[in-house]
Parts: sequence; structure tokens; C-alpha cells
Amino acid sequence: MKNLLFKWLLVTGVLFSFHITDIITVHANEEPLINVSKQWSKTVIQDDLEEDMPDLDGGSENSGRERQQPVDLRILQQRYPDIFFLQGPTDEKRVALTFDDGPDPRFSNDVLDVLKQYNVPATFFVLGSRAVANPEIVKRMQNEGHVIGNHTYAHPNLVEESDLDTLEQEVTRTEDALNGIIGYRTKLFRPPYGFLYNELVEKLRDMNYYVIGWSVDSLDWQEDPPEVIASNVLDIIHPGAIILMHDGAELGGDRTNTIKSLQQIIPTLQEQGYEFVTVPELLNIPFKK
Repeated sequence: MKNLLFKWLLVTGVLFSFHITDIITVHANEEPLINVSKQWSKTVIQDDLEEDMPDLDGGSENSGRERQQPVDLRILQQRYPDIFFLQGPTDEKRVALTFDDGPDPRFSNDVLDVLKQYNVPATFFVLGSRAVANPEIVKRMQNEGHVIGNHTYAHPNLVEESDLDTLEQEVTRTEDALNGIIGYRTKLFRPPYGFLYNELVEKLRDMNYYVIGWSVDSLDWQEDPPEVIASNVLDIIHPGAIILMHDGAELGGDRTNTIKSLQQIIPTLQEQGYEFVTVPELLNIPFKK
């Protein structure tokens, strides 16, 4: 009887130990599985987003800016002073924030949140292809008091294309798309990479556009830390400045540091007595055709 009881207790103990081991194994593996699942979901969402978002035809700002600029923007401004602008009047402490390459669902809404936080209007030079893909962001820009400009449909290098027909198609297609979203035809144009030459400027003049350059480049497309981007702006700021930044990026690009830099740039300039205005307010020009 004692031997039988001992065997029964031994078998029961072995079975119980197997059960405890299974429970420990399941719980030990459970948290990593959850983390892997979350990471996989974020990756899938990002991949889906990038599949739906048009990329930049001419390549990233980094690769684009490496090419030789055909004509210095200052020379074009001197040649076409009535339609080509790099800055506004310098007798008042007013500046204009401008953003290129959106609307980008990864970053544009966060940029708009910061602008709303500080009650700052800006001018957005949008891509027609991305506006068509994300009309709700363009409408938000308009509804929150920002001005919309034309930045071509697919961000080609217009000088490399060297074709007036390409310019006209890119600009007109974007103008039509924006008119369907915001209800007006913009008069403001900014070329991808800032690349133009005489004939392209003259064609834009014939199409009833103002060409808007910049006098302060944040160089945010280099994706430096936020304090470096802020320093790029604050170190050379001046009355009448048009400040170039980006709310959009190429696929794989990141504008997180741009967003963070705005939290330094805006309050610093406000403390220095600067007023933020839109480009047409700064230049005293119309922005609708």
C-alpha cells in the first residue's frame, strides 16, 4: 500500500511539474510576441502609407541639391524683379515661413499643429500629386489661414527636363488639382530645388505666376538635429526674410526634426519682436488669379 501511494504521488508530481513548465513557457513567450506583433503592424502601416504616397520625380532634396544650380536665384531676381521674389521689405520685422513638398501625411499635420499652437500663418508650396492623394490636409491648411502655392505636380528637376512643355504640364495640372480642392487658382509658384533659368521664368510670367524663392534656408532636408536646423534660421534671420522649410519628404525621408525645430524658431523670433505673415502679405501681392 505504501509503495502504491508513493508511486501515485511521484506520477502526480511529475505531471504537475510539466504543467507548470508549460505555463511558464507560454508567459515567457507572450510579451515578445506582443511586441513583435506591434512592430509588424507599424511596419505594415508605414509600407501601406508609402505605397499610396507619390515620391519626388527628381529625387530627394539631398540628391537634387548636389547638382549644379543653373542660374543663381539672385541673378534671376535681378532680371525679373516684378515677378521673382527672394524676400520682402526690410523696414519691418516681418518674416514668412514657407514649407515645400507636402501634403505629407507623415509630417504635415504635425507641422500644422505647431503653427496652430503659436497662431502662426504660413505658405505651403504643395505637390499636385500629393494634394490629390491627401486633399483633407490641403483643406486643413486653407481652413487654418495658410496660403497654398504651386510646387509642380511630381517634383521634377525642371532644368534637367529642359522643356517648356513639361513646365506647363506640371504647373497646369497642379493648378487644376488645387482649384478643385481649395476653390481658387494660385498665383504663387516655387520650383523644385530652386532650379530655373530665364526661359522657364518667362514661361511662368506668361502663365500669370509669381516665382517665390527664399532668403533663409533652414537646410532641414539634411535632417540635422533640431537645434542645428533652428540655428540655420536664427543665425541669419533678417526683416523681410522668406524662410524655406519642408513639411514633406521623399519616401524614406524624415521631417521629425523640422517639426521639433519649429518649437525653437517660432517662440525665439516672437520674443525678438518678429511677426509671422504669409508670403502674399509680406510682399503685398495677390495670391489668387
